[in-house]
Amino acid sequence: MNVALHGMEQAAGVRYWEGSTLRAAPGTPVLVRYADDLAALCASRAQAEQVRARLAEWLEPRGLAFNEAKTRIVHLSQGFDFLGFSIRRYPNGKLLTKPSKEAMRRIRERLSAEAVTLRGATADALIARLNPIITGWAAYYRIGVSKHAFGALDAHLWRLAWKWARYSHPNKPRRWIIARYFGMFNPARQDKWVLGSRETGFYLRKFAWTKIVRHRMVAGRASPDDPALTGYWQQRRRRDRLPVDPATWHLLRRQRGRCPLCRGLLLHADRQPQSPEEWQQWHTATRKAIRKHAIASVTDLGTPDERAAYHLIHAYCRNRIGNGTSPALLPGPQPSGLA
Repeated sequence: MNVALHGMEQAAGVRYWEGSTLRAAPGTPVLVRYADDLAALCASRAQAEQVRARLAEWLEPRGLAFNEAKTRIVHLSQGFDFLGFSIRRYPNGKLLTKPSKEAMRRIRERLSAEAVTLRGATADALIARLNPIITGWAAYYRIGVSKHAFGALDAHLWRLAWKWARYSHPNKPRRWIIARYFGMFNPARQDKWVLGSRETGFYLRKFAWTKIVRHRMVAGRASPDDPALTGYWQQRRRRDRLPVDPATWHLLRRQRGRCPLCRGLLLHADRQPQSPEEWQQWHTATRKAIRKHAIASVTDLGTPDERAAYHLIHAYCRNRIGNGTSPALLPGPQPSGLA
C-alpha cells in the first residue's frame, strides 16, 4: 500500500518546510496514513472538503475510492478513531490519544468469550490462553493515554476470573476459592488478588503492569523501506523499552541482547509489531524462543566456576544443555534469532 499510495500527500496539498525537523507549512493540511487508513488534518471544514475532493480524484485512476460509510469530516473537539485509538482535543485544550471505545468493547468481548469457553478447565489453561492476549493488547496501546483504560480492563478481568473460579467450584465457600486461586503470586507486586496456580506458580497478568511508553516521532521523512536508513531503525529499536517483565529486561540489557552460549541475538525483528495481534504473536514466540537458565562462568584457568548466575539463553541452546553438554563451555553457530 505504501507503494500504491505514494504521492497521496502531494495530491492532498501537503507541503513541508525542510530543516532539522520536518514541519508542515502554515495553512497546508497534514495527512497521516497507514496501509489503507488515513487521517487528514485541516484548518477548516472548507479545506477538509477540498482535500477530500482532491484525493477522490487522485484515487479514481488507480481503481480506488473512499469507503463512504467510514469517511467523515469532524471537528477535533468531537474526536475521531484511527488505528484503534481515539484522538480528541478536550475543552481544557489538551489533545489526548486513548484506546477507542470500539477497541475496548472488542477486547472485553474477546476476554469474556475465552473465559466462558475455558470454564471447567484448569487455572493453567485459562492463564495460558489469556496472558498472550493481555500482553499483546497492552503492548500496542501503551503509547497512548491508556492508564485509565488498563485499570478498567483489569477490573473486567478480575470479574471474569472470579466467575470462572466460582463456576469451577460451585459448592465451595468464598474463602476456599480465594485461598486456592488468589494470592500474591507475582513477587514484584504487592497484590494479593492475582489469579494463579498453587502447583505451578503460573499467574494471570494485568494490563496495568505494562508501563506507559510515549511514542517517539520519526525523524524527517525516514522510512523503514529505505535501505540507507537501516542503521537508524536498528538504533531506534534498541532504544525502545520492550514490553517484558523487569527481570527479563534487566537480563537483556546486562547481556546486551545476546545469548551467552552461542553469542547470537536473543530477540531480533526487522520491524516492531504493528497491531495487538502481532504483539500477541511476538510474546508467544519470545516465550518459546528464550529460557532463563543458571550458567556457571569460566575461570581464567578454563575450568567452570562453581558460582552460577541466571542468564537468558535460546531454547535450542537449553535443549543442548539438557543433552549433557556443559553450559559453561557450550559452542554454537550464530543464529538468526527471533524473526
